[in-house]
Amino acid sequence: MSQSDLSAHTPMMQQYWKLKNQHPDQLMFYRMGDFYEIFYEDAKKAAKLLDITLTARGQSAGQAIPMCGIPYHSVEGYLAKLVKLGESVVICEQVGDPATSKGPVERQVVRIITPGTVSDEALLDERRDNLLAAVLGDERLFGLAVLDITSGRFSVLEIRGWENLLAELERLNPVELLIPDDWPQGLPAEKRRGARRRAPWDFERDSAHKSLCQQFATQDLKGFGCENLTLAIGAAGCLLGYAKETQRTALPHLRSLRHERLDDTVILDGASRRNLELDINLAGGRDNTLQSVVDRCQTAMGSRLLSRWLNRPLRDRTVLKARQESIACLLERYRFETLQPQLKEIGDLERILARIGLRNARPRDLARLRDALATLPTLQMAMSNLESPHLADLAGMVSTYPELAELLGRAIIDNPPAVIRDGGVLKTGYDAELDELQALSENAGQYLMDLEAREKARTSLANLKVGYNRVHGYFIELPSKQAESAPADYIRRQTLKGAERFITPELKEFEDKALSAKSRALAREKMLYEQLLELLIGRLAPLQDSAAALAELDVLSNLAERALNLDLNRPRFVDEPCMRIEQGRHPVVEQVLTTPFVANDLNLDDATRMLIITGPNMGGKSTYMRQTALIVLLAHIGSFVPAARCELSLVDRIFTRIGSSDDLAGGRSTFMVEMSETANILHNASEHSLVLMDEVGRGTSTFDGLSLAWAAAEQLAKLRAYTLFATHYFELTVLPESEPNVANVHLNATEHNERIVFLHHVLPGPASQSYGLAVAQLAGVPNEVIVRAREHLARLETTSLPHEQPRQTPGQAPAPLQSDLFASLPHPVLDELLKINPDDLTPRSALELLYTWKTRI
Repeated sequence: MSQSDLSAHTPMMQQYWKLKNQHPDQLMFYRMGDFYEIFYEDAKKAAKLLDITLTARGQSAGQAIPMCGIPYHSVEGYLAKLVKLGESVVICEQVGDPATSKGPVERQVVRIITPGTVSDEALLDERRDNLLAAVLGDERLFGLAVLDITSGRFSVLEIRGWENLLAELERLNPVELLIPDDWPQGLPAEKRRGARRRAPWDFERDSAHKSLCQQFATQDLKGFGCENLTLAIGAAGCLLGYAKETQRTALPHLRSLRHERLDDTVILDGASRRNLELDINLAGGRDNTLQSVVDRCQTAMGSRLLSRWLNRPLRDRTVLKARQESIACLLERYRFETLQPQLKEIGDLERILARIGLRNARPRDLARLRDALATLPTLQMAMSNLESPHLADLAGMVSTYPELAELLGRAIIDNPPAVIRDGGVLKTGYDAELDELQALSENAGQYLMDLEAREKARTSLANLKVGYNRVHGYFIELPSKQAESAPADYIRRQTLKGAERFITPELKEFEDKALSAKSRALAREKMLYEQLLELLIGRLAPLQDSAAALAELDVLSNLAERALNLDLNRPRFVDEPCMRIEQGRHPVVEQVLTTPFVANDLNLDDATRMLIITGPNMGGKSTYMRQTALIVLLAHIGSFVPAARCELSLVDRIFTRIGSSDDLAGGRSTFMVEMSETANILHNASEHSLVLMDEVGRGTSTFDGLSLAWAAAEQLAKLRAYTLFATHYFELTVLPESEPNVANVHLNATEHNERIVFLHHVLPGPASQSYGLAVAQLAGVPNEVIVRAREHLARLETTSLPHEQPRQTPGQAPAPLQSDLFASLPHPVLDELLKINPDDLTPRSALELLYTWKTRI
């Protein structure tokens, strides 16, 4: 391409600007031959993000145009990097034929790749859902819609209040969030990654309703239980429009809308989700999370479903019982062991079907689908004798597809290439016309060898060669010295250094036939491939239902295997309010420990609603609290739990106020974060909630903190929430005297040779002492500091509050006023007085000392 081709006013660049102006905020990949070229500001940005060379071409207003390029056959790696960075890319392809085009080849936007709408395998994390969400409304009522384009799952939800909306966004963790452009700036939702503003009319309810009914081919949305929703339908319409705009194709795999209700689930707020490390640990990784321990699913779609279950525990006892019975049935005679290897053969059917629906399925996707369908009959056999009604339903949904399996077996070669671009995907015998065209181009080799032998004999020129190159086509080559002896019917085609190339009328005729056969064969193969996709799209609905059933079967088999190998037992849901756990264990800590885990009991019921937990740091208070939450959560997904026995009533929420971290970006200190979380719990906890409170009030002065912790504990006791309240404030251990539904427990430790030994056992009653200095010693605090701390402690203990408090009547102040306490603390003047021998002082020096002390005090 010459420099002038790329100046700003050429037809080529005018065409570029026409397309670029429609997508000002996205990077544009503009196809030119074998490269995607990127220009102007896009080029500067892409070169920096992708670490590729920035060059310059042509002229625009006297300046060189910045430009960089990416080979089109290796574009996936670059796209993956950009999508991970949250960028969106507009792909412009050549749609015209360069041979017949007058002026620049016509180009069109064929697809927009955004983080929330990618479906290519290379651009996705196979173990995580990739979600797109849209939200509309205000804190009185929000409408939230969520779409997973890689599976076709589409759901709507209406929520009251920012708190609940942000908790739901934390659960879903969408990679893109669409919000209306007329929202004020700086709202909490906009601070989330991937937040993008869309025109308010994109959320308009009537047109949304119309486009959704059109998409699902229904008269209305009553069948989906969505007829009374307004805001959520507007949000769903916006998502559907965005998906169509980015995919530039029909979306046959979006077949229904699910109306979700918060009341059906156990609600966890963002802080609780983080603290319990369900699928992401506190450092942001995936090791040592609940999912890392309970996920041994055979398919990626199974892992994603398990992650959804863990993040959305249920309150529906019928569903939970069906899951428990399925797990029990799969454990009988180790049936899961037969199913799991067969499930492994299925692969990620859910995403393969989505790519078929989006018409961008690769040949290898079809090969995997073929292999999956071939496995289904044996899987059905293995499931035929299962007594569980739920498993029988799943087996029915899994179904088998003998005619599709046969078709794909006939059509796709065993190991197809990654892309259809160069053909070679369809088997011989699948299509007679294709076979004929391929035979023509494949037989070319034999024909050329025969021609070479014939011409050598005819011309007696031993060095004559017949060859082919992509630019000049077929030719006969002779060394320069022999070129003069070429026969009269040889027409000169090309002169090389030391050789001449010729063509003959016969070879020209063959060339036309062979080359056109090759391109016709490729066109035919692509057309047949498209037909195959269309045929599969026609069967998409039952196939997607089968994929969903297989994913659930995978999760249930996995939970059966985990129950056996992690020693998990079936929990029992009861009507009376209680939470009784015998020999409960922390499933994650147990896996990390090299020593045996110390199991503990928990007993909460109508009479005892709260445990005040005291004991040393590192004694296991946090582990005991977290394991309770994880056992309750696992029970609410239908799984077996790490306890010898477990009996519980349904909970509505799990709250945790554990650990501390600054929210520096939000401008909130550790204590402020702690108080916000505490406020959220006190406002929202009910008598069906499980509340974990760890070290409340530690971020401020002793008496402020103690008073806050005391008042919070009293309030929770009044709310009658199931509460585990761990504290170092021994003063709180008198609460059971005024609040009958509160009990004390402690984790014990013992000292051996002035060293602490943690026993991790939960025992009734308050702890007898704190072991702070012993823990500091374990942590390696210098010995002189420990010795000095012991001196300070001894002095404080003699002059400050006695630990054994006198019995108080309810309502009496729990502690002396702060000023009284500090009045009783030692003063430097007293220290000096202790060191003085009055007999050594003269009257004059004694008087001077009195004056100095007076001023110091």
